[in-house]
Amino acid sequence: MHALAVAEEKALREALDDEYRSWATYDQVIKDFGDIRPFSNIREAEARHIGALIYLFAQYALDVPQNPWAGRVPHYASVRAACEAAVQAEIANGAMYQSLLRTTSRQNILAVLQNLQRASVERHLPAFRRCAERRGSGRAASGQRRRCGRGQVSGI
Repeated sequence: MHALAVAEEKALREALDDEYRSWATYDQVIKDFGDIRPFSNIREAEARHIGALIYLFAQYALDVPQNPWAGRVPHYASVRAACEAAVQAEIANGAMYQSLLRTTSRQNILAVLQNLQRASVERHLPAFRRCAERRGSGRAASGQRRRCGRGQVSGI
């Protein structure tokens, strides 16, 4: 493999840091409110995203930083507030990836960044929007208070 340009390495580090932060945030929501969807499903997806980025780090012989976000992410007053914050985070994530895609022409990096952006915009964002809408509508039955979505969210 050819060495990465400074901008490419910076892009990979920024993407990994953002995925670490998302994982830690969704993990904190689960610790605070229980194993609720879509947070539990999307936390698993974030772990896969981290794995994809770490694979690129290995391909280019880059040291992989540890996740610095444990214990440094917000606590939310309610699941609805967490869902609303997640909507904003996923919008920002999609924009971040749009910017990072301009840093490289390497197909392996582009493929990973495009996949991560697509997951954020096409899967995570709609799931969190549904969660915020359901939590705001008061439609959840008493036995369903711990769930934002209906059943398993697939493909995240």
